[in-house]
Amino acid sequence: MDAKAMDLVTTRVERPDPEVSGKASRRTFSTAYKRRILEKADQCTEPGEIGSLLRREGLHSSHLTKWRRQREEGVLNGLAPRKRGPRTELVNPLAQRVATQEREIERLRKKLEQAETIIEFQKKVSELLGIALTPEERGQRS
Repeated sequence: MDAKAMDLVTTRVERPDPEVSGKASRRTFSTAYKRRILEKADQCTEPGEIGSLLRREGLHSSHLTKWRRQREEGVLNGLAPRKRGPRTELVNPLAQRVATQEREIERLRKKLEQAETIIEFQKKVSELLGIALTPEERGQRS
């Protein structure tokens, strides 16, 4: 046997661990990888080349669709990995002040209704007792 054949015999082939991990992990792709795959896909001109590229890289056609859309939105912003989870909304600095003022208006509105109810009650009591009210006390203007 020659040296090359000897190396092949003595070299062990590393096989992946056949055990399945307990938790599946989501694949993440770097911006550079996305750009490289999009460039390769754009260079494909023959029928079946894109399919071959996708099989070789272990990707789905939806990856290309999504990455192309991201590229159209903006190369740096669209292809950067995005944080998962609920989106944080920008808070208007005046929103808190408006909310506070709305609560204050509602509180004062209830207080006004209560005062009007008390005044109406006092008018009815004075009528029942026969106490004459002046036009100002009745809420009338002269």
